Amino acid sequence: MAESTSLRRAIAWPGQYRMLVMMWIRSSLAYPASFALTLVSTMLITGTDFVAVVLMFSHIESFGGFSLGEMGLLYGTASMTLGLADLATGSIERIGQRIRTGELDVWLIRPVPAFIQAVADNFALRRLGRPFQAGLVLVIALGHIELDWTVAKGIVLVVSMLTGSIIFGAIFVLGAAFQFISIDSAELANSFTYGGQQLTQYPLSIFGKEIVRAVTFVVPLAFVNYYPVLFVLGKPAPLGLPSWIGLLAPVVAVAMIALASLAWRGGLRRYRSTGS
Repeated sequence: MAESTSLRRAIAWPGQYRMLVMMWIRSSLAYPASFALTLVSTMLITGTDFVAVVLMFSHIESFGGFSLGEMGLLYGTASMTLGLADLATGSIERIGQRIRTGELDVWLIRPVPAFIQAVADNFALRRLGRPFQAGLVLVIALGHIELDWTVAKGIVLVVSMLTGSIIFGAIFVLGAAFQFISIDSAELANSFTYGGQQLTQYPLSIFGKEIVRAVTFVVPLAFVNYYPVLFVLGKPAPLGLPSWIGLLAPVVAVAMIALASLAWRGGLRRYRSTGS
């Protein structure tokens, strides 16, 4: 009986999430001119990172073994995956504020799971600006890369953006779960999400081996885009790892989902309300 109830709840999650998200989308589109300006400004702000890369290549021909087009591919995939994860789950980073104000107590007595309410909380459609800008960079970059495309490489590139988004999303959830222990720790989580995007938009070969090991075996940010992009470009992996290691990105994504789920459930079990 308990298993069937859990199954019914899991099946209902997408519909509940969509309902809450559509409510916030309608609110955002109530002022279309304001939304359009915000979207464009988001694209311009996030695009400044790649402008810095372009300016850097006005003085050099390669960086960490990557040409400008290949850097565009690396940057675009990093920004796209973070942008999609931020759009879908980024609102969960506000959970510390909801704990402080006691709003989480209200969420827990509603018929919608607290997790769904947390990820849909104040859903900001303006966050589409980052993936839009990243998509533009990707299109331009792919047009400037001389690459012998195969079906396998195309699949790996597309799947990597999905699995990379899942990995970033799981990190958002892990950061939120930690806020049940340390309420004012949102910035710590941001160092692994937004900071992780800043890291993965550059070739990891420019960093020390300790950092490469950390983002491979501890916080698997290298599987967000770096290892899959190396496979697509036919470049060797660092640390003597096999060139096909990027194919393990879906496995890493599944492991991160499991870890994030355990952490979130553990955080909810630990929660004792603001009045306790």
